[in-house]
Amino acid sequence: MLNTIRIGRRALLAASALGGLAAPALSGRPVAAQAARSFRVGSLNSITGTGGTYGSGMLEAIKLGIAEVNAAGGAAGRRFELFAEDDQTRPDAAVLAAKKLVDINRVDCVIGIWSSAVALATRPITNAAKIISCNTCGSPELLSEDPNDLVWKYQASNSVFALAFSEIARRRQFKRPAVMSFNNSTFVGLGNHFRQDWEAKGGRIAASVVYEPNQTSYRTELNRILAANPDVVVLNSYTPDATIILREWYQSGQDCAFIMPGWSASEELIRALGPRVTEGILSISNVVADGHHAYASLAERFRRVRNHDPDIFAAECYDMVISLALAVEKLGPQADGPAIDRVMREITNAPGEKVHSFAEGKRLLAEGRTIDLEGASSSLHFGRFRETIPDFGIFEIRSGRLVRKDVLQGGLFA
Repeated sequence: MLNTIRIGRRALLAASALGGLAAPALSGRPVAAQAARSFRVGSLNSITGTGGTYGSGMLEAIKLGIAEVNAAGGAAGRRFELFAEDDQTRPDAAVLAAKKLVDINRVDCVIGIWSSAVALATRPITNAAKIISCNTCGSPELLSEDPNDLVWKYQASNSVFALAFSEIARRRQFKRPAVMSFNNSTFVGLGNHFRQDWEAKGGRIAASVVYEPNQTSYRTELNRILAANPDVVVLNSYTPDATIILREWYQSGQDCAFIMPGWSASEELIRALGPRVTEGILSISNVVADGHHAYASLAERFRRVRNHDPDIFAAECYDMVISLALAVEKLGPQADGPAIDRVMREITNAPGEKVHSFAEGKRLLAEGRTIDLEGASSSLHFGRFRETIPDFGIFEIRSGRLVRKDVLQGGLFA
């Protein structure tokens, strides 16, 4: 696990300088009084393990969001304080980390969860503590109307990803898709929803295989797929197992296309296999709202720290901080998890005046106006299951590079 990170005055000044933000004036209150009034943010990121490619950037975006909130004087007078843990992309490690955040650090929310397995394992802990939990996960099992559920989803669910995969396969005029899925709720759910949509619209699935993780070879499962002679394989996987599967497919010499989620068909996959093996793979991912002022502002600050633009997961984590802070601002200093849950849609969904930063939203709320937060990741219009749907980018791997070919509007699947 990561050591707990607290954003104190010195760290805030450094973060504010990086982000071009002015640090708030000290209140002159005793330290104990300031700590009592803080809003404690628990950050549960996949710094190591399968999600390690994304976790550190997600944590960085959370830090930048917290620096922005504190530079504007906090939310309802409450400074945001950060406590960070590494879930190791493992449910067992995540449960221990979540219990530490809830029971020892006494956090007011847990945000930044990347893995669906982690989100499902920690949901009972955060719900029992009556605190908000925010994730970038896609498992359909997280879509719940339970009134005691306080889990908010900033990434499209895999049921929606499956609709995007199906639409893209039809647009590319594939006729015989096969489905190969890693055995967990995220990928099995994605595969099942793809099959349901494809068959509901008159198509047939050539073959479907669920495989177990942590194998040195997937040749047996792959041969079952290739024996059906598919023209495209929907490969629902993480990068490590996809690397083995694609290498073995390439060695087979059989011609077919691949559609994959962007978190596995990534630059890391290209580096592992090289341009020849990965040529032509279709990589589908939610994409940032790069036309929004919120993303431009985040990207400018993020580049100063990381030397590259924030990805969709980092943008979603930043949006978690800003939307929570505006909910606290609207409610006042006594805001708690159930109250925040009740007002989240009021500050993110239309109607309202569009706002693009915490300071802008805080000013309008102080004037008694209704706001509609436009995030860095999407327009943040949450549905009945506390879920939102960013746009989908369609990328092809060409000559060792991910090239964006098209965008599907998330609203098509709302």
